[in-house]
Amino acid sequence: MSDTHVVTNQVPPLENYNPASSPMLAEALIREGGQWGVDEVAELGALSGSARAQRWGELADRNRPILHTHDHTGHRIDEVEYDPAYHELMRVAIGHGLHAAPWADDRPGAHVVRAAKTSVWTPEPGHICPISMTYAVVPALRHNPELAAVYEPLLTSRVYDPQLAVPTTKAGITAGMSMTEKQGGSDVRAGTTQATPNGDGSYSLTGHKWFTSAPMCDVFLVLAQASRGERSDGGSSGGLSCFFLPRILPDGTRNRMFLQRLKDKLGNHANASSEVEYDGATAWLVGEEGRGVPTIIEMVNLTRLDCTLGSATSMRTGLTRAIHHAQHRKAFGEYLIDQPLMRNVLADLAVEAEAATILAMRMAGATDAAVRGDERETLLRRIGLAAAKYWVCKRATPHAAEAMECLGGNGYVEDSGMPRLYREAPLMGIWEGSGNVSALDTLRAMATRTECIDVLFDELAATAGQDPRLDAHVRALRPQLEELDTVVYRARKVAEDISLALQGALLVRHGHPAVAEAFLASRLGGQWGGALGTLPTGLDLAPILERAMVKAG
Repeated sequence: MSDTHVVTNQVPPLENYNPASSPMLAEALIREGGQWGVDEVAELGALSGSARAQRWGELADRNRPILHTHDHTGHRIDEVEYDPAYHELMRVAIGHGLHAAPWADDRPGAHVVRAAKTSVWTPEPGHICPISMTYAVVPALRHNPELAAVYEPLLTSRVYDPQLAVPTTKAGITAGMSMTEKQGGSDVRAGTTQATPNGDGSYSLTGHKWFTSAPMCDVFLVLAQASRGERSDGGSSGGLSCFFLPRILPDGTRNRMFLQRLKDKLGNHANASSEVEYDGATAWLVGEEGRGVPTIIEMVNLTRLDCTLGSATSMRTGLTRAIHHAQHRKAFGEYLIDQPLMRNVLADLAVEAEAATILAMRMAGATDAAVRGDERETLLRRIGLAAAKYWVCKRATPHAAEAMECLGGNGYVEDSGMPRLYREAPLMGIWEGSGNVSALDTLRAMATRTECIDVLFDELAATAGQDPRLDAHVRALRPQLEELDTVVYRARKVAEDISLALQGALLVRHGHPAVAEAFLASRLGGQWGGALGTLPTGLDLAPILERAMVKAG
């Protein structure tokens, strides 16, 4: 009798590889000032691609967080239970400085190294939410120097301590943000949560927040409407303000922060996103009353950087899995990777991933320079990051879909990891402002900091005369920005074209010539079908694919 279960032509598991081995990220890391972190990034990448870390990611995603509002005696506890694998992921991320560690590191390039590490730590993206918020909270917290002096060393500590305790008694803490309300969404100024002064310097917060991710963080920045009143100098106070709220108060009691439910989300399953009720919760003012948005805006900028990095990371992860499958799977007598049409698809996926990565890392470099007082880089980041957040995040979902399709039916099965990648892809485009918000923020950058436009074109001028397709795109860009009557209607196109200009210029200046040519011929040269895998003929695809192949850990 024949054996019906002889397995042939199936792909071995993708494990024990190093996502840091791809040149597209390593080159950007060095170019943006993070050369001293190359070994650290490679070390984390080796762990990231290991079977052990990949298993942590599977378990953390599969075994979703569980909300416990009360204990067995009926006392309110408001705790979220995570799979142990989640805590392993958090421990590694914080131990390697993916959180707020760069704020305690004076070395130039610290924020670039942190960006690269975040980009290679790929087992599961959900736990990166509290990591990203802990990174982003520090500049906002510094608006209250007294609070920053106490809590910043704990936020930058490389010790992960998940126990519920007074923050100042712990070896390290994490931070979240609580801004969105159901009636406002991205319009945070429409928030109705009220903050009433207590007379001892603290405030009591009362209201309902619609999205508060990672509710097991130790401290939160919360937006609330401070009560209107007269200041001693005769001016008025109140308005939307930023507050620092610990989950456990200094006296050891639980703050009046009540978790109502966890969101049942499309993806991002390992991360607990919750609705929170503040019922007289104690908090302290950060910044001035009525200046909540300006106080917290730097936090938003940093989390938007992480959205852009996350989408670029998603593309490289999908690309890696697609190439791995094509290298080991045969169809019609040949390996998929040797067949012309599949090579077109894979090369196009690689071009998109490299363009996303080079722009995201350029924004990480601009962030690092901006933190150190570089005004030009501050302006470039202001406009470039808004546009990049729109375009790179917008491209992640079709990229994930095409990468999944490279695996055929196997890619549609959970075991492949591709459905999880696909479910995750839209999140970065939604978090911290969906597409319209990001596109409009690009316009806002130009309106409030008009110097941004000159800095943008100065950046693009570095490649003037090197390629006629890029030159034509840049020439056509400025009139788009000056047509004010319709610019709001065209905001998405404006953000897209700014991003394409920056990607094209960066690839011409720093990229591999084959990648740059493929990008220019397709994205700017009009020889592209729109769908991934429609690169024009005559391109040299071999080096594009070679750059995209990761090596063993």
